[in-house]
Amino acid sequence: MTIPLWAPDPAQISVANITRFISQINDHHGLTLGDDYFSLQDWAVANPRDFWSGVWKFCEVTASRYSDSVLEEAKKFPGARWFPQARLNAAENLLRYRDDRIALVSLRENGERREMSYANLYLRVAELASSLRVRGVAPNDRVAAFIPNIEEAVVAMLATTSIGAVWSSCSPDFGIHGALDRIGQVQPKVLFSADGYYYNGKACDSLQRVSAIVDGIDSIEVTVVVPVLTKQPDLKRICNGILFEDFLDDEATAIQFEQLPFDHPLYIMYSSGTTGIPKCIVHGAGGSLLQHLKEHQLLLDLKREDVFFYFTTCGWMMWNWLISGLASGATLVLYDGSPFARNSQRLLDTIDEEKISIFGTSAKFIATLQKAGHKPCESHNLQSLNVILSTGSPLSHECFEYVYNDFKRNVRLSSISGGTDILSCFVGGCQILPVYAGEIQAPGLGMSVEIWDGEGHSVIERKGELVCTAPFPSCPIGFLNDADDSKFRAAYFERWPGIWAHGDYGEITQYGGFIIHGRSDAVLNPGGVRIGTSEIYRQLELVVEVLDSIVIGQEWKDDVRVVLFVLLREGLTLDDALCAKIRTLIRENTTPRHVPEKILQVADIPRTRSGKIVELAVRDVVNGLEVCNINALENPDALDLFRDLPMLRR
Repeated sequence: MTIPLWAPDPAQISVANITRFISQINDHHGLTLGDDYFSLQDWAVANPRDFWSGVWKFCEVTASRYSDSVLEEAKKFPGARWFPQARLNAAENLLRYRDDRIALVSLRENGERREMSYANLYLRVAELASSLRVRGVAPNDRVAAFIPNIEEAVVAMLATTSIGAVWSSCSPDFGIHGALDRIGQVQPKVLFSADGYYYNGKACDSLQRVSAIVDGIDSIEVTVVVPVLTKQPDLKRICNGILFEDFLDDEATAIQFEQLPFDHPLYIMYSSGTTGIPKCIVHGAGGSLLQHLKEHQLLLDLKREDVFFYFTTCGWMMWNWLISGLASGATLVLYDGSPFARNSQRLLDTIDEEKISIFGTSAKFIATLQKAGHKPCESHNLQSLNVILSTGSPLSHECFEYVYNDFKRNVRLSSISGGTDILSCFVGGCQILPVYAGEIQAPGLGMSVEIWDGEGHSVIERKGELVCTAPFPSCPIGFLNDADDSKFRAAYFERWPGIWAHGDYGEITQYGGFIIHGRSDAVLNPGGVRIGTSEIYRQLELVVEVLDSIVIGQEWKDDVRVVLFVLLREGLTLDDALCAKIRTLIRENTTPRHVPEKILQVADIPRTRSGKIVELAVRDVVNGLEVCNINALENPDALDLFRDLPMLRR
């Protein structure tokens, strides 16, 4: 039997939010579930109306009208309707606390620190919401942001959604075309931006791009600019530009929260855009709120005393997920800048300086610390730290072990996975379950998640497609400008009608946890055998010479051959000995099918702006296909490193 890396003790289980939730469910429904997560999960999936009604009550959702009917047309997926008679406002739930506890701590790479109490946050949102109303912003209007991860972004989102307008944001490191591909589709009435941001020791001016964005979108009536680089930025080149402070109505003291249907649009999120113009995914207010409350309070065990951090930009769904932590009354820490500032110590320093109890990051960040030989347990105190969250890509066994050996032993490491598509998680962590190396702890509560083989059969301890077989509240409303839902259905429901196929390739373990092996559209298929890319990446974690890598399938002689590209440590050159070392390691720990036929050294690995490697884009370049939208990439020039390589012609 595998020994877990971490397991909760009885004292932790007894005070966990989910333990209280189980007790309430037992009392209300005459059950005896005990402190067993999987028994609760089985009951939740079998009884969705009772479960989600229980979540609503346990998390104390604020609403002007409750819905006696929890789920209508339950057999329609998509198309099921949740809480159809309810009327609520998501922002009102995020602003339920109005006291002197710190709501937001805003940190910038240049060392600037600001904080805002819940009382001051409410007041600032009131001032901005009033100004938006005066400007004619109404329910269903769109408001967009091209802004860093700073407190004004949170204020603007809450003010927008308090009115019932729809919020959409992307990070200011996008180029003009990338921003127009996103914000241009939304046609916002108001744009929030900043004059710039700090990253990797540099001050990056945004105003030239903001000017071009405003000129390219006719719907924008006013652009509200937050000073970041200078106190008085020059707004002459910004059509109808105004400073944030000047835009506020300083006489407003209360917020009129529009009471709206459960499925009223809240956010518009964007797909990665690496295979074409980004899809605009519309998420509903009630479903997003309820799902986040469930994940935060029942799975993350978020409480009022927590200090909650996630490294994210405003263009990644983890920002929306983090900000929902306000509904639980926690202190949120925002950071804008490079995660590797201060010689990779910036975020680790922040844990101690801000006494962070829940620290969210990416698998890439953890792997980079491991490769660099950092030992946070020796360089930092980390006494406040209780939970580490990881997402963005699969977290390897070795990174799990690194966290417990060199980061902190008595911490819960929860890898989570879901996506922009659902603004939440299909699988994730839980306070009352053990942690096993390489495994995500469990399916999300109430999410009917399975792994299916190619014939549509549910399988355990075998690889297949991650699917969701029943409706869930945070299923998107649909795509923008997709009146008949044809594009939406094609994206998720085409393979198996009535079943959400998420596009992840994974397996369920003997302990009920999940292993994600990568995106199913990037799965390698040499000789007809399906191979998840993460199975190869895991082995490369053991190769100290390799800093980063990307593996793809190249079409070759009526088959597919595995091609591995490696980014090596500075000063190293790929030679026969290192190639042999890599191949031997992969062969011994996987199968001969996994062994790359070609291994090539490159100077950079292309990634999206949220840090994900772009296997499909590299595969298309290698196979001579057009990459539709390079604006989605952090480093688009890196794709040229993979074009017309002589070694891949033989």
